[in-house]
Amino acid sequence: MVEREERVSLELSEELIQSMEPGAVFRDYNCRISSIDFHKTSTYMVTASDDDSIRLYDVATASCLKTINSKKYGVDLVCFTSHPTTVIYSSRNGWDDSLRLLSLHDNKYLRYFKGHHDRVVSLSLCSGGECFISGSLDRTVLLWDQRVEKCQGLLRVQGRPAAAYDDQGLVFAIAFGGYIRMFDTRMYEKGPFEIFSVGGDLSEANVVKFSNDGRLMLLTTMDGYIHVLDSFRGTLLSTYSVKPVAEASTLDATFSPEGMFVVSGSGDGSTHAWGVRSGKQVHSWMGIGGGDPPVIKWAPGSPMFVTGSSELSFVIPDLSKLPAYSIRK
Repeated sequence: MVEREERVSLELSEELIQSMEPGAVFRDYNCRISSIDFHKTSTYMVTASDDDSIRLYDVATASCLKTINSKKYGVDLVCFTSHPTTVIYSSRNGWDDSLRLLSLHDNKYLRYFKGHHDRVVSLSLCSGGECFISGSLDRTVLLWDQRVEKCQGLLRVQGRPAAAYDDQGLVFAIAFGGYIRMFDTRMYEKGPFEIFSVGGDLSEANVVKFSNDGRLMLLTTMDGYIHVLDSFRGTLLSTYSVKPVAEASTLDATFSPEGMFVVSGSGDGSTHAWGVRSGKQVHSWMGIGGGDPPVIKWAPGSPMFVTGSSELSFVIPDLSKLPAYSIRK
C-alpha cells in the first residue's frame, strides 16, 4: 500500500509574493490568450486563444497534454465543468454566439446553448452543480443548465455585464453601470436582493469575482480600477488603480486562495499584486506573458498563479530569495 503523500504548502505572505517569478513559460501561442481556467479537484488547466485553439495542461508536470482546434467557431472564454475533461466555451467568429459543451477527451460536442445575439463577455459555472451563467454584449445575462439546450432564465441589463457565481453557488453577482447587483440563485426572478455601489466608477465592468470563502468580491473596470468589496455588506474595502485598458481588451484580476491578495493585469501589460487588508501594492512584474493586458488565474490551493497574453507563464515563488521561509505541513 502506497502511503498518501503529505501535502506541503507555503504560507502566503508579502515576502513570498515578492519572490514570485515565472517558472515554466510557453511561448508557442503567437497570438492573444483570451481565457484560463483551473479544474477545482484535478491538476488540469485549460486555455483559450485567438488562434482558435483550446489547450489542456497538467499543472503538476507543467506540460501541454492536448490541443483542440475550433476553427469553425473560434474560441474566446472557456470554463471547466465539474468533469476534468469537459469544458464550456464561447465563440469568437462574429456570426455564431452560441456556447458549447465540449468533451476534450474525444473532441466531441455534447450540447449547444443558443440564446445570445452578440459576443459573450462573461462566463461563470456554479461550483459542483450543473448551472452556469453567461453575459453578453446583447445586454442580456442568461442562466443555463448544462443538461438542457434552452436557457433557464433571462435578465436584461443596461450595459456590458460581468457575472459570477459565488463558490457555493447560492448567489450570483451581475455588475454594470457602476453597481453590483446580488441575486439569490433560487429566486433570481424577484430581482436583486442587494445593490452595491463601487464609489462612482461608471466605466464598463470587465470582470466580477468572489473569493474562495465568498466573503469578498472584486470588480474590474475599463478605466483601470480594481474594486474589492465585502460581499455581505457591500462595503468598498479597497480600490487599486492601473493603466486603463482598450475597449477590445479586458482588465483581469484574481484572488489568492485565502483571499488575502489580489493579482491584477494592467492596460500596459504589467501584472500587480495587492494586499487586501493594507490596500497597498505588494509587488509588480513587467512583461510577464507578453505585452497585452494579461488574463490571470490563481491555481486552487497553490502558491502559483498563471498569466496569459501572447505567452503563458506559471508564476511561482523563488525560494532562493527566501532564506527564512516557513513550511507548514
